[in-house]
Amino acid sequence: MSGFASALIIDDLDHCRDWLGRALLLAFPEVRITFADSVASAFAALDPPPPLVLCDLGLPDGSGLQIIEQLTRTSPQTLCVVTTVFDDDAHLFPSLRAGAHGYLLKDASVAAIAELLRGIDEGQPPLSPSIARRVLRHFQAPLQAATADADPLTARERDVLRLIAKGLTVADAANALQLTRHTVAGYVKDIYRKLQINSRAEATLEAARRGLIGR
Repeated sequence: MSGFASALIIDDLDHCRDWLGRALLLAFPEVRITFADSVASAFAALDPPPPLVLCDLGLPDGSGLQIIEQLTRTSPQTLCVVTTVFDDDAHLFPSLRAGAHGYLLKDASVAAIAELLRGIDEGQPPLSPSIARRVLRHFQAPLQAATADADPLTARERDVLRLIAKGLTVADAANALQLTRHTVAGYVKDIYRKLQINSRAEATLEAARRGLIGR
């Protein structure tokens, strides 16, 4: 994948929609952007779903979590990135559990947001630096990393998690491990189930917590 053909920005504030639109165009100059300012208008705009959605959490007729959960169920290939002012655990972790692929704070510049979005092409979850640190602290074991005996993953599942966390697609991971794409997809499904995660962002953080990244 190189860039996005289309994207949807969901935010009820005019200046935020404009700001996010400029960041998107800076990251992906060819992207075609549509806008929504509520849960209802977002659902109307998701037919069909675009490959990228930037979603605020606080909307006048509900929560952005409703949109993320719907996309997770019906369009798992859509990358849904939260864009919000909320930097607390009470908003962050429910968003990731709902299936968000990234979490960006609105206190950053247009250029900084664009750079984080550009990283999607390299398989990097778009996370504001302070959010990435918060999540890593949350997932750190209180005393030490989980031992192999306590790890619910098999050795092969750890291999798959490490490659997915590095940004490889299922097809690329299958090629690296000399397995079929179907087999690796099955491993990914089992990994998500065992670790109770729903997105590549969470998978990357779990891999970091288990010391798999960097090998």
